[in-house]
Amino acid sequence: MKLFQLNIKLLLLILVIPVYAVFAQQPPQYTQYMYNTMVLNSGYTGTSSKIEALLLHRSQWIGIDGAPENQSFSIHGKLKDKIGIGLSATNDNLGASNTIEVNGNFAYEIRTGYYTKLSLGVNAGVNILNVDYSKGIYADGMDPLFQENLSSTRPVLGVGAFFYSTKWYAGLSTQNLLNSEIYNDDEMVSNRKSQYYIMGGYVFDLSETLKFKPAVLAKHVAGAPLTVDISGNFLINEKLSLGLAYRYDDAVSALAGINLSSKFFVGYAYDYSLTDLNNYNDGSHEIILRYNVFDNNKRALSPRFF
Repeated sequence: MKLFQLNIKLLLLILVIPVYAVFAQQPPQYTQYMYNTMVLNSGYTGTSSKIEALLLHRSQWIGIDGAPENQSFSIHGKLKDKIGIGLSATNDNLGASNTIEVNGNFAYEIRTGYYTKLSLGVNAGVNILNVDYSKGIYADGMDPLFQENLSSTRPVLGVGAFFYSTKWYAGLSTQNLLNSEIYNDDEMVSNRKSQYYIMGGYVFDLSETLKFKPAVLAKHVAGAPLTVDISGNFLINEKLSLGLAYRYDDAVSALAGINLSSKFFVGYAYDYSLTDLNNYNDGSHEIILRYNVFDNNKRALSPRFF
């Protein structure tokens, strides 16, 4: 009976994935969120002493047709001593839907103490949603709702605050304040709601060659349960990073990364599902590439680790 119930759940998931994204379009999730901070919090823009360029690819629930897949690009740095600017772009696929979002970021930094700063940011851009109904499976394929593909462009406006020192950080943000709904023949086909993020982390110097950084990311959107990601990463000899992460009631993850040089970092994460879907997929994979285009702070002898 239990196996029968799991098969029914899987069948429903495969049938619903192409349509679910249309009804509840929300931002993608990242396991290596600690390296992809600007995409989540505009206040992070320009807080590093470097001009950083970053590429990320995530394939979720390998083996399930229509499962989420995401690519992300971002670049940011300081324009002046207190001003940071950046650009980000994401390409998100889920079932029949594809979403492209492009944002320009601006942040202003306020020194609050000898070691602490508060960076206030804003992001603005566009969100382009395309739905190809031919990729879906439906109970009634002749339903007029699914006969004409959907394309819509909507504005994006978000804000963020990032408070940090050399050893810790805390942030509060949303990438989009503008909720919106899209209708087709009086039927709602897209419902976009604001998602809010709370993040924090601390770097412990365990020895001259070993650092440990626990971090947390909480995500909330109206009508859905709170999502919490907890991670712990070790940095060895300023070169190799190894860690574990846990997404509450969803997945556990293994993370690894290496600084190939003072400018180039590559990281990888593998998610193992803790839900019933574990029996029907081969996990989720995420790879990140980060390149430090230029270092404005020549006195920085080691990475800040966030």
